[in-house]
Amino acid sequence: MEITTTRVPRWFVRRDIDGLFGLALDNFIQILLIVNLCQGVLAFPASLVYGRILPGVAISLIVGNFYYAKLAKEQGKREQRDDITALPYGINTVSLFAYIFMVMLPVKLAAISSGVSGEQAAQLAWQAGLVACFGSGLIEFIGAWGGEALRRLTPRAALLSTLGGIAITFIAIGFLFRTYANPVVGLVPLGVILLTYFGRVRFIIPGGLLAVLLGVALAWGTALASWDRVQFIATLQPIRLYLPSLWLGELWSSRSVLVEYFSIILPMGLFNLVGSLQNLESASAAGDTYPVAPCLRVNGIGTLVAAICGSCFPTTIYIGHPGWKAMGARVGYSIFNGIIMGLLCLSGTVAMLAYFVPVEAGMAIVLWIGIVIVAQSFTATPSHHAPAVVIGLLPGIAGWGALIAKNALRAAGLGTPEKPLTPTLIDRFKLSDTYIDGAFALEQGFIFSAMILAGITVYIIERKFRQAAYWSASAAVISWVGLMHSYRWTVADTVVNFGWGTGTPWATGYIMLAILFFYVDWQERHKT
Repeated sequence: MEITTTRVPRWFVRRDIDGLFGLALDNFIQILLIVNLCQGVLAFPASLVYGRILPGVAISLIVGNFYYAKLAKEQGKREQRDDITALPYGINTVSLFAYIFMVMLPVKLAAISSGVSGEQAAQLAWQAGLVACFGSGLIEFIGAWGGEALRRLTPRAALLSTLGGIAITFIAIGFLFRTYANPVVGLVPLGVILLTYFGRVRFIIPGGLLAVLLGVALAWGTALASWDRVQFIATLQPIRLYLPSLWLGELWSSRSVLVEYFSIILPMGLFNLVGSLQNLESASAAGDTYPVAPCLRVNGIGTLVAAICGSCFPTTIYIGHPGWKAMGARVGYSIFNGIIMGLLCLSGTVAMLAYFVPVEAGMAIVLWIGIVIVAQSFTATPSHHAPAVVIGLLPGIAGWGALIAKNALRAAGLGTPEKPLTPTLIDRFKLSDTYIDGAFALEQGFIFSAMILAGITVYIIERKFRQAAYWSASAAVISWVGLMHSYRWTVADTVVNFGWGTGTPWATGYIMLAILFFYVDWQERHKT
């Protein structure tokens, strides 16, 4: 008589420790980035970062990690398997940078230029981040019912190259600059990360952890980080229990941000949605097939919870499920990641850890993330679509260049009520053959223009000229209403200019392009 053995996943196995190191380290770096960027770039007070944002981060991470662990347990039981790995989950890196630099910083600068105090400007920027995060969550949640159709309609090169444009600029280049500003500290951890993840070299401890430890040692050993008793005592002050609050009133009072920054919020929400779909496909290829709609809904719910509880940063299913599975991680690593990250954020101890672990110690991991995203744009698309990927990278690079140019002008003392930024700067840039007005036009809605240009190029390569014409006509509509390209001047910035017909020049150009594609399609169909 044959005896069948029931195989069900356990809540915790020894190799979950390896998976926990990797996932928790990744999430910890994201939290360090939030603390450093919110306090360094946005000048948020500690009470705002530790009392509002991080508790929201904690709740969103707990919700997602616990759900995906429970889902893995149930899926494994249903399939009679004990080797199923929970989906990795955490803060969306791309959205983190996008919402800080493309939503919250512009809102803060505009508020200050209008005479608002720094404290009130920080409050307005935080509220804008909440709305952007909430908008992303809504798109992800609603998209659970139509995300698959969207992915079928959009060429992969159009999706991945746009993501690559953000990764190469707002993620990778900034940290590469920082690496070479502090080469003694930055290069060795970068080498460890490259050896670990590209060279498949195994060290005694996980490569990511080794890179951070070496970065910490080098930072303190070279005096990039140095002991300051007053500063250390200041890092202890935020340590206490923070209970999350609901910020529905702040969300409602800043609801206009949803319209003003729709050209950023909509694409970021779609990217989170499609990226999660791709990561579910990746998990399926590794042997773990999860139901699509519930996973996407919980993804959206996690982001909505983050916004309602004070966080400006969407959460998502992480890339790299096959890696965690290869490590031997199963269910427990997800649960413990949620617990540990939750405790760090709710206790305020992140401040102390951030003091001992400067961002330079962990930036190699974020730089690697940017590299992988860009590389994936080429490796995960058909090789003959490479020109489309390159074209899709360009609007993101242009948008980043425009931001750098305006930062340089502000550093030179312009962008104040006494010395505002004005259109006369365009002619001064042209003296050096720099058409900065083109960069400003590409900056507005660059996520849309990157997708559209890459999509058009894919269809041209495939000789599907009518589809290229449809995409160009769509670009004309988007440009006409000001979601893309059209911009207006403020005291310290150039910002999106919504309105009927505000993007007429670009809309006209796209319509003429569509006519060209329709003509070529007609010509090809009537060749004898």
